[in-house]
Amino acid sequence: MRNPTLSQHFLRSPRLALILIGHSNLKKRDLVIEIGAGSGVITSALSARVRKVIAVEPDHATAMKLRENLAKRNIENVQVVEKDFLEMELPSEPYKVFSNPPFHLSSAIVHKLIEAENPPESFYLILQKQFALKLLNTERHYTSQLGLKLIQSYQTKIRLPLKPTDFTPPPAVPTVLFEAKKIAE
Repeated sequence: MRNPTLSQHFLRSPRLALILIGHSNLKKRDLVIEIGAGSGVITSALSARVRKVIAVEPDHATAMKLRENLAKRNIENVQVVEKDFLEMELPSEPYKVFSNPPFHLSSAIVHKLIEAENPPESFYLILQKQFALKLLNTERHYTSQLGLKLIQSYQTKIRLPLKPTDFTPPPAVPTVLFEAKKIAE
C-alpha cells in the first residue's frame, strides 16, 4: 500500500531484488538495515542472504503489511522497526545497509550513515542517478560537499542502472544502485 506523501517507489520483482543483492558484498553473517522496507520485496530477499535484517518502515499501514508478508513466508530473521530511520539509533555492532529509500530523504540518510558514531561497513542505496553522480570521486561529474565527505572514508561507485519499469509506480527520474564500501584502514 503506497502512501503518496512518502515518495515511495517500490521494487516490483523479488527476482530483481535478488539480482541487486548479488551485486553487493553482503554475506550470511551480516546484520543489514533496510530503510523504507515497504511491503517486503527487498526484505524477503535480504532475509535469505544475511543473518539478520532490521527492516525500518515508518508508515504504520505498510509496516503491518510487511509483518503479514513475513509471517506468511515464515521469515524469522527480520526485525520490523516502525520508526523514522533518521530518528533511529544505529547498531553498536558492525552492520551494512541495503535499501530503496524515499528519494527525498537520500541526502539526510547518507549524512546520518557517514556521520554516525558507528558508520556502516558498506551501504547500497537505490538513488536518483543525478544525486548518486554527485557522491562519486570523478573528474567527469561535479562532486558535492556530501560526496567529498563520503569519499574520505568510502570507495563509491554506481553498480547498476535501473529502469523505471522496475518500480511501482515508475519514478520520473533515472535511478541506480549506488555502492559505498569503507576504505580499509
